Amino acid sequence: MIKSRYWIAAAAASSVMALAGCASGPNQNLGTGIGALGGAAVGHAIGGNTGATLGGAAIGGVIGNQVGRNVDERNYQQQYYPPGSYYPNNGPRY
Repeated sequence: MIKSRYWIAAAAASSVMALAGCASGPNQNLGTGIGALGGAAVGHAIGGNTGATLGGAAIGGVIGNQVGRNVDERNYQQQYYPPGSYYPNNGPRY
């Protein structure tokens, strides 16, 4: 019983690290990690077995990755294309 919990924790941790390695921005990394941990917790609560835990971690990691990516893109757009400006930072300077 205890050994299976160690295996579940190790599998969830390795999947979080694998998914976080694919991310690029700071919010995308954070979203992937938090999503994978939350998904693993929900998957384990619903299914109660290793497969459900790993499936929840994978699904939560992907969802968190996409949410974080959208936040990173929004922050990038607001930084380089401020609202109300016609030209971005690389436009002509008069």
